[in-house]
Amino acid sequence: MYEFKEEYVTGIEQIDREHRRLFEIANELYALKCEEFIPDKYDNIRHILEELRDYTFTHFEHEEAYMKSVGYKKMFTQVTQHNALRETIGSWDLDAIDENQDEAIEEMLRLITDWLVNHILSEDKQIGK
Repeated sequence: MYEFKEEYVTGIEQIDREHRRLFEIANELYALKCEEFIPDKYDNIRHILEELRDYTFTHFEHEEAYMKSVGYKKMFTQVTQHNALRETIGSWDLDAIDENQDEAIEEMLRLITDWLVNHILSEDKQIGK
């Protein structure tokens, strides 16, 4: 479902490579959502959430270091948005996720979709210009 398209390319190799990996993680979550034969998905959700959190945080560090190195003028806006996502991902309650797994997956997918599509197209593409 999640495909890294040409329109998402920033022209910055490391950032594009990391964005591709974020799309792959989103696909893992989507595949889990569609999996009918796993009645309790908690361990899978937790694993994907941890990977998403760790990879996203690392990606933001790399992206922010790159922006700083090139003197990117809109870096403050980017860092503010990154911090908001860090906080959201970091505050997901694993107990609540266990209680309502399908809803948790849907919420995570909505957030990832919004971030991958909107943030990359409206913000990250500007870094490479």
